[in-house]
Amino acid sequence: MPSNVIVGLQWGDEGKGKITDLLSKNSDYVIRYQGGNNSGHSIHIKNRYFILHLIPSGVIYPHIKCIIGPGVVIDPKSLIKEIKDLESIGINTSQILIAKRAHITMPYHRLLDEYKEEALGDRSIGTTHRGIGPTYEDKIARIGIRILDFLNLKIFYKKLKDNINYKNYIFKKIYKKKPLSFNSIYEEYIEYAKILYPRIIDSVYELHEAFKKGKKILFEGAQAMLLDINYGTYPYVTTSSTSTGGVCIGTGIPPTFLKNFIGVAKSYCTRVGSGPFPTEINKNIIRDIIRKKGNEYGSTTKRPRRCGWLDLVSLQYSCMINDIHYLIITKLDVLSELEFIKVCIEYRKNGKKLPYFPANIEYLEKEEQVEAIYIDFPGWKKDISHIHEYENLPKNCKKYINFIESYLKLEILLISIGSERNQNVIKNTSSFFQIFS
Repeated sequence: MPSNVIVGLQWGDEGKGKITDLLSKNSDYVIRYQGGNNSGHSIHIKNRYFILHLIPSGVIYPHIKCIIGPGVVIDPKSLIKEIKDLESIGINTSQILIAKRAHITMPYHRLLDEYKEEALGDRSIGTTHRGIGPTYEDKIARIGIRILDFLNLKIFYKKLKDNINYKNYIFKKIYKKKPLSFNSIYEEYIEYAKILYPRIIDSVYELHEAFKKGKKILFEGAQAMLLDINYGTYPYVTTSSTSTGGVCIGTGIPPTFLKNFIGVAKSYCTRVGSGPFPTEINKNIIRDIIRKKGNEYGSTTKRPRRCGWLDLVSLQYSCMINDIHYLIITKLDVLSELEFIKVCIEYRKNGKKLPYFPANIEYLEKEEQVEAIYIDFPGWKKDISHIHEYENLPKNCKKYINFIESYLKLEILLISIGSERNQNVIKNTSSFFQIFS
């Protein structure tokens, strides 16, 4: 059963969208297994840019079935706009399908997100205000509304009525805000239901049948490992399981169906919003070079991303949790202008080496932050965005890549050296084509 999982290994924005688009070419299915429209996958093909928030990155290929899985939370308004935007540029969207067990993000979720962040003040998480966290909260509290409720408007009516009554009580009593109108929301969302109705399927049975038939399936996540609700830098995390383990939770398939776990990491690190960042670059000149060259602004929020050096301590932790089999390094071209490049190889606390990536966030926050120990690599000061053979990369560039492989004891399959779909260097041709042919 040929199945592959693509997972981000840092704090997101590693270029997973481009990689999924590239590797999905020979797949029959691409499945999104968690997250919501609070993240974006950017795809660059020739002179066209696509930013996908909910739709799996394989949508550019008309032969691929793209399923938004049960573990995803769906904002119908956002999804419909995304579909219409793709159709407006001539992309066939008939293969986009929605799991009936996926939960729906409602207007009150977005408001709860905003009000909670506002109330937290300096202690806010730095969410996108898209309502993702509150949607998952309702899911866990067993009061959520699912896509399948669109199929029976009597049930949808009752659930929405109960939820709005409860949320209005919170808005008035806790946040001192105006209540929402049930009628306007109901009328708006039954129109969304009519539009999305033909796309709703029982994805669990669809996937199990696909596995029985030997179909090639690619699983795609949002955000990344260090934002995982269980294993990330809690509480500065997302509200779902971003790891490879989240695939089974978010799609309804057993672990035995999964074959290759492929991790994606930038050649440096970035982070959006609040939270610890041990290798963050404080020198504005270097940070600004990386941010400008790498276009490090949020796909969804447009916020400037915090930039830092590659952190092999956290990357090793992410590879361990996810049982990564192969590694893909992205945005190596971004470092081409630098005179030197730092890589974090160790954390120290009070002069002592930490044996592993710490679970307690206090070790990573500014007041008690660990000391990141670096080694320096000389830069290559050469444009590499046109190179396609590993042997043709500059000597210092290959030293950098080989060190990452040696430290992590992992094989690097592919190196991305530009945002365009074909700007890549396949490092290990035999392994690459064995997996993705």
